[in-house]
Order: sequence, then C-alpha cells, then structure tokens
Amino acid sequence: MASDVLMPQMGESIAEGTITKWLKQVGDTVEVDEPLYEISTDKVDAEIPSPLSGVLTEIVVGEGETVEVQTVVARIAAEGGEEVASETPPEAQPDTPPAPASAPAPVAPAPAPAVSSPPSGGSASREERLQTKSSPLVRKIAAEHGVDLTRVQGSGVQGRVTKEDILAHVSGGGAPSVSSASASASAPAVVAPSRAAAPAPAPGSGDHLEPMSRMRQIIAERMVESKHTAPHVHTFYEIDMSQVDRIRRAHKERFLESSGGAKLTYTVFMAKAVVDALQAMPIINASLSGSDILYHGDVNLGMAVALDWGLIVPVIPRAQDLSMVGLAKSITDLATRARNKQLSSDEIQGSTFTITNPGSLGSLMGTPVINQPNSAILGMGKVEKRVVVVDDMIAVRPRMYVSLGYDHRLIDGAVAEQFLGRIKATLENFDETAI
Repeated sequence: MASDVLMPQMGESIAEGTITKWLKQVGDTVEVDEPLYEISTDKVDAEIPSPLSGVLTEIVVGEGETVEVQTVVARIAAEGGEEVASETPPEAQPDTPPAPASAPAPVAPAPAPAVSSPPSGGSASREERLQTKSSPLVRKIAAEHGVDLTRVQGSGVQGRVTKEDILAHVSGGGAPSVSSASASASAPAVVAPSRAAAPAPAPGSGDHLEPMSRMRQIIAERMVESKHTAPHVHTFYEIDMSQVDRIRRAHKERFLESSGGAKLTYTVFMAKAVVDALQAMPIINASLSGSDILYHGDVNLGMAVALDWGLIVPVIPRAQDLSMVGLAKSITDLATRARNKQLSSDEIQGSTFTITNPGSLGSLMGTPVINQPNSAILGMGKVEKRVVVVDDMIAVRPRMYVSLGYDHRLIDGAVAEQFLGRIKATLENFDETAI
C-alpha cells in the first residue's frame, strides 16, 4: 500500500508551495529523511526530506506546479509492496528540456494567480489527468499572454498542450485575446494592464521566453513594494579598516578554533558595530506602524545572502545578546543553510535592520533597497588598499565604502549621518578586547 506525501506547512502564514525540482524519479528507492524534492513558497525555498523509506511509485504534482499545503504531491510504497507505475504521470513530465542557466530571460511576466492541481486523493484517474490538456505552467503562460488554449494545437499525449506548444504559439504572434465568452476554464481571463504599465516586449527571433521562478516573482514584488512604500535616501561613508585588518590577522587562527570553524570576516566586525550603533540610536531600529513609531526591543539582524537562484535574508534574532563568536557562528550557519535550502520560514522573518555585503563579490558601493518593514539597510563595499593622505603624508590603507539606505519618512539625514559616523568610529578604533 502506497503512502501519500503531502505538501508541508512551512509556516503559519504559508498556504501553498511550488514544486521546483524533484530529486527522485518514479521507481527510485528513497530513505527516510533523504532529500526528495525542492519547493518554493512566498517565504523561503526549501529542500523537503522524504517522510518514510520505500519506492517512489507516483509523482502527482509536477515541477512548476503550485498547490495548497497538505495536498498530495507523491506516493511512496514500502519496498516489496505496491508495483511501481510504468510511467510518470504527465503532470510530472517537463514539457521541454530545462533551459541552460545562462539563457537570458528578456521578458519578465507578472506573477499570475497560483493554480492548484486537481485533488490527488484518488478522485482523478490517470486518464482524467491526461485529458486536462495542459499543466498549470502552460495555463499560466497562456493567461499572461491572453491566449485561448482551446485554439492552440496540442502535440502532447491525447492532444495535451505542452509548454513547447504554448511558447511556439506566443512567439508566433498570433495569440487571440481571451474574451469573457470564449475563455476556457483552464485559462483564466487576463485583466488588462493599467495605462501606466509599460508594455512587455514581444519575443523575437532567437529570444528565449521562460516563466519567472517563484522566488524571482517574490523578489520583484518586494522590491517594487519597498520603492512604492518608502522614500529612499542614501548616504555614503569611507572607513579606514586598518585597525580591523590588524586585529583580523592577529586573532583569525584563535577565533577560528574558538568559533568551531566560523571565520573572523569583515562582516562579523560590521555586524558588531551595527548592533552597538542600533542600541545607541533606536530610531534606526524602529519601524512605522500607521501613524505610530514602533521601537523594537531587540536587534533582529537581517543578513542578505546571495543564492545562485535569487536572494534571501535570514535573520539573527536578539543579536545584541551575542558576542563576536556568536555573531560569526550565526552568520556562517544561516548562510550555509540558506544555500542548502534548509531554512525554515521563521528564520527569514522579523528582521529590524539589514546588512548586505555586495563587496564580497567585488562591488565598491551600492544603493540597496530597504528590506520592508525595516527603516534602513546598510551596504558594505569591497575592502581594498587605497592611496590616502594621513597627517599630510601619502599612505596606503585598506579602505571600505559603506552606504546607508533609509526611509526618509522616519529617519532624517542628520540622524543617518550620526549613525554611519558612529559605525565608522567603532571600526576605525575597534576594541580588541571584544574579540
């Protein structure tokens, strides 16, 4: 007897998830807690372990499909039990080979309403699923481009419209708009864009059209939301990192041992300086709540982590209670688990201030977007040696540009300058006993 594998509840506020990748295929043996599939939600991307050992007998929800939590996504039978299905259901079969990572995506379609797959508790037979004619991914592309799927010739099994079919139809330029009279149930009517919306470019010869990932959609939504919400202002400081550099060289080996492998990076020093400054200037650690100002009792430090597939901001809760070793261990742990898709939704919520470090990738400075509902974000540039004037003499010093993006509704320019000035003073005169 096969057991159902359900879409997990990744957090109280999360109602659905998108299957982004199956790590096992039908017929594969899987052990309990072995990674089975990857999902994307509006909070976090995660790798989901198998709830039991056995053989994967059926994949019910295919890659790219979005379903509600507690929906059956697959079935696993104990080895020696139920016979494995001879072929994967069509929902689990990609319509075309995945595009190479380097392929450009010139068209960024707006997020479409999530589409849930049919109930999987046995009410839909394999034949019925075949006769649905298209997957949620195909219906999503059709909805975004105003295509009536009943007018698209399908090349899949039993006339099913595949991803290749819909992309070919869209690139052909002959897609009729869906009217209220002719819109099919599998292609929801498209609301006409507002006059202020920029027209999306039509795919041309040699172009590649690919739907945005769930994470990319969320990032896009959050960035637009932040820009629409907060009047951004940025200010920049240059910091002499000579003292920090000297301390790093003197203590890095001992620190590595005492921290259990976490390195004494520039980010750790910055985190310590930021936490101290936020405690001294609580307005920077505050948020707007309607016409009130919410002063947060804890410094919950968001640390932006760049991923191969996007960006995520895990949070160090109560950072003010941590030593340098504690900060280093938290930063290393969160970054590692973010890249391994092992974060829970709770670990990326509740930040009161955010640090981002594009300097680790070579950037000299930047103007990061505020991570709502924070009121400010600090950007770290690359630390590099520069020729400077010190006491009327030419010298070479390790220097770093830092930026502070802040919400001018709450934070005035003078306050922002004082905040960065305090961080600059802390780093240029860093207390070695804090290590």
